Amino acid sequence: MHIHPTTLAEWLTLLESRHFKVIDLGLERVAAVKERLDIQFKCPVIVVGGTNGKGSTCAMLESILMRAGYRVGLYIKPHFLRFNERARIGGECASDDALIASFLAVEAKRGDISLSYFEFTTLAIMHLFAQAELDVVILEVGLGGRLDAVNVIDGDVAIVTSVDIDHTDYLGDTREAIGFEKAGIFRAGKPAICSDPVAPQSLIKHAESIGADLWLFGRDFNYSGDQQQWNYGGRSQRRNSLGYPSLRGANQLLNASAVLAALDVLRLRLPVGAQEIRSGLMMVDLPGRFQVLPGRPTVILDVAHNPHAAAALAQNLGNMGFHPFTYAVFGAMHDKDIDGVITQLKECVDHWCVTDLPSPRAASALEIKEKLLLAGVTPNDRPGDERSIEIFASPADAFANAMRRAGENDRIAVFGSFLTVAGVMAARNH
Repeated sequence: MHIHPTTLAEWLTLLESRHFKVIDLGLERVAAVKERLDIQFKCPVIVVGGTNGKGSTCAMLESILMRAGYRVGLYIKPHFLRFNERARIGGECASDDALIASFLAVEAKRGDISLSYFEFTTLAIMHLFAQAELDVVILEVGLGGRLDAVNVIDGDVAIVTSVDIDHTDYLGDTREAIGFEKAGIFRAGKPAICSDPVAPQSLIKHAESIGADLWLFGRDFNYSGDQQQWNYGGRSQRRNSLGYPSLRGANQLLNASAVLAALDVLRLRLPVGAQEIRSGLMMVDLPGRFQVLPGRPTVILDVAHNPHAAAALAQNLGNMGFHPFTYAVFGAMHDKDIDGVITQLKECVDHWCVTDLPSPRAASALEIKEKLLLAGVTPNDRPGDERSIEIFASPADAFANAMRRAGENDRIAVFGSFLTVAGVMAARNH
């Protein structure tokens, strides 16, 4: 007789302790348990992968489709403060009870099949969505695409947002290698949308070899715009005089045009009007993506953790107007291109508050400090030149220090990892 955990926290602790490999690629185990659970969706499923921009794309889709009156299920990750953020139904986080019921269902059916934390929780959330009488399901792919647990589900539409270098240990260290992994979410005969302006040949070739209906940015859909508004053009639809998405940032129109391409593809099954698109884009909200908090000094939360995202963050900081000093609260995972992130942001930051993170995969604050020094970030190297690098044991400590030192016209940018941003969010909530 198995005694199962009774709270969500206990379940998550159990799952974290159980499967020794954090990332265990391969779909056979997940597919087998999915069959036993008989997970099927009767509504359209949109699968979203890519290096950066996945979360924004999912959030815009959810926002527009909800305004059009559809009951939307959204699986998005990771979470900042509560696991429940990963499963949203009708815009609300799933309840502990609903999640526990699906955890029990997966546990009952998995038999002797070992599942990683990510695989188990993915199956549980799919199970929850399959029971929830939804009109549309949006699934964010985790690592890569081809071998990600989400890929046991066949999407009606697949979107790849951007292809850049990240997770090199698992996915390869070229855009072509990574493009192939991302293209793994495409399906024969189904629309496959890529909003990367320079789609890797490997992605294009794979889509063609399996007979997917490939929509490429610049060829099958595009956008144009001025300061006030923008327009989308697709194969069968134009959408004119749209307002800018409320998510800030340089790449948001690429993401938004992929969203409209997906709605273009699904227009017969999920019709959406112009007004719903306008208000959906205007009202979209996504924590931790160039999120500028109210109050002074200005605080920016951004989960940028690879050079491509860091370049976008640098551009967005540059567009913000003048601030005497910029403080960085920065902590990162060991397997990330930390040097590449520093290269993009070192001209934007005066004071570095670098932090350890609560994960065995994290780089230490001391290592990051050494990388900053090697990159030529020198504390107070000229008289009157105010620059510093300090190290802290936690994001909360680093943030408290930056808040103490920053003047009200300065700004604090928190970035480098979800854990960095989550640590500061949690500290601010107390």
